[in-house]
Amino acid sequence: MTASTTDYRAMWQSLGLNLEAHDALLAVIPVLYQDVYLSQSDRPEGMAYFDFVMSEIHGLRVKELVDHKAAGGTVVGTFCLYVPEEIIRALGGQCVGLCAGAEWAYSEVERILPQNTCALIKSFMGFKLGKVCPYAEVCDLVVGETTCDGKKKAYELLGELAPVYVMELPQMKRPEDRALWRTEIDRLVAKLEETSGQRLTADNLARAIKEVNDKRRALQRLNEARKALPAPISGKDALLAVQVAFYDDLPRFTSMVNKLADELEARVAAGQGAAPANSPRLLVTGTPMAIPNWKVHDIIEKTGAVVVTEELCTGYRYYAKLVDETATTVPDMLEAIAERYLDINCACFTPNEGRIDDILRLAREYNVDGIVQYHLQFCGPYQIESTRVERAMREAGLPVLRLDTDYSPGDAGQLSTRIEAFLEMLK
Repeated sequence: MTASTTDYRAMWQSLGLNLEAHDALLAVIPVLYQDVYLSQSDRPEGMAYFDFVMSEIHGLRVKELVDHKAAGGTVVGTFCLYVPEEIIRALGGQCVGLCAGAEWAYSEVERILPQNTCALIKSFMGFKLGKVCPYAEVCDLVVGETTCDGKKKAYELLGELAPVYVMELPQMKRPEDRALWRTEIDRLVAKLEETSGQRLTADNLARAIKEVNDKRRALQRLNEARKALPAPISGKDALLAVQVAFYDDLPRFTSMVNKLADELEARVAAGQGAAPANSPRLLVTGTPMAIPNWKVHDIIEKTGAVVVTEELCTGYRYYAKLVDETATTVPDMLEAIAERYLDINCACFTPNEGRIDDILRLAREYNVDGIVQYHLQFCGPYQIESTRVERAMREAGLPVLRLDTDYSPGDAGQLSTRIEAFLEMLK
């Protein structure tokens, strides 16, 4: 990762960023990226694209969004998988995940939020209050969702700082809950039509469904290759690909991931791995990991294991299921979208047996030796659900390690010690 040679300061200033604070942020990320990513040996050549994307993380892509708006398009920010990208794209919008993966401006955040709020919520509020996330500043609209009480109430405060629209996500999956969710999809369409000044049609929605499904198919190919022994790509490189999927240009991203998948399939055929064949194979499950939250994957892989799959929102949940492409009318397409998104097994749902089934199936398919439950501190849904997850894993004979952490590097030594002990147990 190298610093961009293009001067974007005028653009950042026009977006209202705090340039001094933003400079401090951009000084940290390359150092972290060098240590986590560029220190790896025998990386797939296709990862050079993601290195480039990261070198321009607040540059080229932000300029593309600014240019998109200047041409009459919209930019919609999100924090969650439950916001349908297909509808945003169909109405001429660009969908971007917003900054929420590092500690920032916590002293300001804790004036309005409790100290024991989960790191992801504190992070997105900190980036907004500190004015260092250009993606947040370029947005015409932020679409939130009621996946947890903390986010739901934080969106009220975020709404005082930016245009925010909140979708109500039901917490069960009964027929009446599905009917409610279908209504929420219609309400989102109306809001996005109002924001964009465009109308949803069968043509533009069918095209968007195909584009987003193609992105998922590319990620499915990449992650299918990780089943091989040895794994042809490190877990943190695979994680980075999904993280970048949330904000990169969609057709370009899909093309580059398919090229990377071609390379990984060739590496599998040649028996070429990113880690020794005898490295313990781990599955990571739990709360999402937004850029630049690479801490747990980095510690695991520097300790000698390899992460071969993630049951995370920045993992399997993001790309696993497609929207049915056979519908021909707008109502039927929206029905297919509603069905696909409600079928994501987030810990906000009760009951949530589907998530346990997903973890067990992934553990078998990827031939894992152990499971790491990763939770952000104060993330009630995942921390509480971990009891049932651990019980099911142990009944299936799968060793489990639970890690409760935040974005601070302060506990890295402790996490490393616990992971080392877990790997010794697996041996």
